[in-house]
Amino acid sequence: AHPELCSIHSHLTIKTTPTQKFVFTVKTHPSVVPGTIAFSLPQRKWAGLSLNQDVEVSVYNFDPSRQYVGTMTLEIDFLQKKSVDSNPYDSDKMAIEFIQFFTAQAFSVGQQFVLSCFDKLFALVIKDIEAMDPSILRGEQSSSKKQKIEIGLLHGNSQVIFEKAESSSLNLIGKAKTRGSRQSIINPDWNFERMGIGGLDKEFSAIFRRAFASRVFPPDIVEQMGCKHVKGILLFGPPGCGKTLMARQIGKMLNAREPKVVNGPEILNKYVGESEANIRKLFADAEEEQKRLGANSGLHIIIFDEIDAICKQRGSMAGSTGVHDTVVNQLLSKIDGVDQLNNILVIGMTNRPDLIDDALLRPGRLEVKMEIGLPDETGRVQILNIHTAKMKQSKMLAKDVDIKELAAETKNYSGAELEGLVRAAQSTAMNRHIKASTKVEVDTVEAQMLEVSRSDFLASLNNDIKPAFGTNQEDYCSYIMNGIVKWSNAVSDILEDGELLVQQTKNSERTPLVTVLLEGPAHSGKTALAAKIAEDSQFPFIKICSPDKMIGYTETAKCQAIKKIFEDAYKSQLSCVVVDDIERLLDFVPIGPRFSNLVLQALLVLLKKPPPRGRKLLILGTTSRKDVLQEMGMLDSFSTTIHIPNISRGEHLMEALELLGGFQEEERAVIAKKVKGQAVWLGIKKLQMLIEMSLQVRRRKTFSP
Repeated sequence: AHPELCSIHSHLTIKTTPTQKFVFTVKTHPSVVPGTIAFSLPQRKWAGLSLNQDVEVSVYNFDPSRQYVGTMTLEIDFLQKKSVDSNPYDSDKMAIEFIQFFTAQAFSVGQQFVLSCFDKLFALVIKDIEAMDPSILRGEQSSSKKQKIEIGLLHGNSQVIFEKAESSSLNLIGKAKTRGSRQSIINPDWNFERMGIGGLDKEFSAIFRRAFASRVFPPDIVEQMGCKHVKGILLFGPPGCGKTLMARQIGKMLNAREPKVVNGPEILNKYVGESEANIRKLFADAEEEQKRLGANSGLHIIIFDEIDAICKQRGSMAGSTGVHDTVVNQLLSKIDGVDQLNNILVIGMTNRPDLIDDALLRPGRLEVKMEIGLPDETGRVQILNIHTAKMKQSKMLAKDVDIKELAAETKNYSGAELEGLVRAAQSTAMNRHIKASTKVEVDTVEAQMLEVSRSDFLASLNNDIKPAFGTNQEDYCSYIMNGIVKWSNAVSDILEDGELLVQQTKNSERTPLVTVLLEGPAHSGKTALAAKIAEDSQFPFIKICSPDKMIGYTETAKCQAIKKIFEDAYKSQLSCVVVDDIERLLDFVPIGPRFSNLVLQALLVLLKKPPPRGRKLLILGTTSRKDVLQEMGMLDSFSTTIHIPNISRGEHLMEALELLGGFQEEERAVIAKKVKGQAVWLGIKKLQMLIEMSLQVRRRKTFSP
């Protein structure tokens, strides 16, 4: 069209007859005479236009809420019969080229036009146009109803599907040739279970809102807002929680090129400058395409697995060659340097976010920081359903397997550990059908009847797979192997107080951190009571920080071990840490006197440090030297103190003897007479030892010749 006409309007309605109208997008060209519009041959053929025909022209304005193309189906064939061949043509690449060339172009159902791709000319006819769901543009949930439209405006995130013409011999490959196998960026009703991700719905929605909302909107609206796309996402969290899986699926979900997946250490090279060159190569395609196509460039995704390997804090590696520092500098300048790219999305993954250079985490670089934590019960149900789906389909999962029951039993299991649990249950079931005689062989008849049952899962749960961030039951059960002896109301009161503190930790929003010190004389059963309170809490994470695990540790190593226990506790929703025998952890001895100030300072900090938002932590400390902790200033770090008494009265001693057993009624009567009205001072632990010693003496007398 003539420049004067195009400078005012870009979309026009061309009325060829009183009943026929066609919408065209017009562009300027200096060779076009004023007052005329030039059409190509396919356009004239479609609209039935003859040379020098008079047409009525009017402005056409698109309605953004109803007329943006969501999905467009095209019929494709070779333009010229002489160019027919049987070579495979990638429909995905054709779709990318099509969107790059025709963004912001008006299209109508039935329209004919030509596409140049792979050095060939293809004839295209528009069969069907579906509008983009307006609820997505408003940031709401997508409605499942698809709206068909006659005229639509193509934009960078539209989806294009190619269908081969009926009589054509064109050989199409790729996902864009079928409707069902391709998903658009604009579909938030994504089926997570089909993707193989479970328990990350909330995190995925947050990433979608921050990173992709601006890419879903049509480019002209984004331009009017002066909005910049998010260029980087950092996924962090414990190992095995689905960071790599999620990044891989983000790449599949988007209408973008296949993402480039890079393991951090692969970037590094022993030759000078090669590591930086490897970073530049990753961004080369995106740079070339942005220069060629500008705003119409497609999205390039680069995924860095173990990003902490190459993006450590600059200057942190003493005595190093500085290779790490220059790699970080190169990456910073590529993501958001002077010549910034707008067609990239960098996804970094790590379980050590504290190691990453601060400059990489600022807005404009890896600005969306998302913690991929341990799945909750609903998430565990999803994950177990994903990993047992094939067994259900093949009817190899027994009817007594209750996924909800397994999810309730697997507190603090990561996604990888749940997958391991399913594998372990499968191997237990398979093992039943293996005959181990002189040679190992499978009973083929029985193998056809193979079913994975509830008992297989429970066996694997108890013996094979233990959570890295979970409750090691054997750990605290060893402290209460003889049970709790309720020799007086004092013991019941202590357990009741413990239960109240557990409920406060669970339910109170104001006190996410509750710290309790159980103090009392040696052998009074402080550790057993702390372990019992922890066990009864049923918290997903229970850990005992005990000096017997740190024998021979240096002060620094001991601080690191204690800090790791607390850091693991912060990763769970509800946690309980038992800090046992505090004076032993502090290396305190009365002679000297000597203690570890480094460990003391670490404990003082950790006892007061509240857990992250949304997490709850109960700390139970035990000590037999309350006076020492008072002098060290540690007593004030605990919210409350509970005194654990020794057995001090004769009737309490008799109550304990009756509960512990081991003596006949006559023997207990003799002991009762001797201790009546007498002051006693005996720890329950010491009493158990004395009873066992006396029983050994009795046995010796009985069996002596």
